[in-house]
Amino acid sequence: MSRVCQLLGTKPSFGKSVSHSHRRTNRRWNPNIQRKRYYLPSERRWVRLTLSTRAIKTIDRDGIESVVARIRAQGHRI
Repeated sequence: MSRVCQLLGTKPSFGKSVSHSHRRTNRRWNPNIQRKRYYLPSERRWVRLTLSTRAIKTIDRDGIESVVARIRAQGHRI
């Protein structure tokens, strides 16, 4: 599963892990990505979205219809 949010576009960020002796090794911070199912009343069907937890809170606030319209405006197919 790709670690990219469909709504916000959140991707992993990269940096360095610094040990006690200050050796630096590469590491990455993954976003908290979840697969969630929502019902679209206008289309009478379920859609499955790959979202970050912040995007799930955005859907709770704004509603699934407006968020799906925003995702489609970005060019994603749902």
